Amino acid sequence: MILPMDTPYFTFCQTLKQKNLSLTTPRKLIFQVLNTNEPLTIAEIIKACHGEIDRVTVYRTIELFEKLQIVQKLNIGWKYKIELSHPYQLHHHHMTCTRCHKIFALPEDEVLEARIKILAKSGSFTAIDHQIEIRGICQVCSV
Repeated sequence: MILPMDTPYFTFCQTLKQKNLSLTTPRKLIFQVLNTNEPLTIAEIIKACHGEIDRVTVYRTIELFEKLQIVQKLNIGWKYKIELSHPYQLHHHHMTCTRCHKIFALPEDEVLEARIKILAKSGSFTAIDHQIEIRGICQVCSV
């Protein structure tokens, strides 16, 4: 199967190939689960795999994906959720409800991104990456 070169899955396959890693069934499935869902906890990833992958394999695969910067952890209090990182999905920021813990993606904002670069430069700092999270109460929980 030939994949378009601009898809997240193609980029994922290339990342593994560059590191001389196999494209195993568990890796494909976990990538697919993360690519088609909002940020998930490890337990939610395991559940989404419908018993096709054991718990240990999910943990090991997520650990590998973190090392390869395929995924990133979103800290929510003392817990975290996992999502694909850039370039596997578009850069964005998050709003998290402190009551129901639902995460809402914010679209990229060019003005905000430019301001972050200016702030970093003014502090003689080279920004490599950033993640912004706004915590509050969502509309459903505020009723």
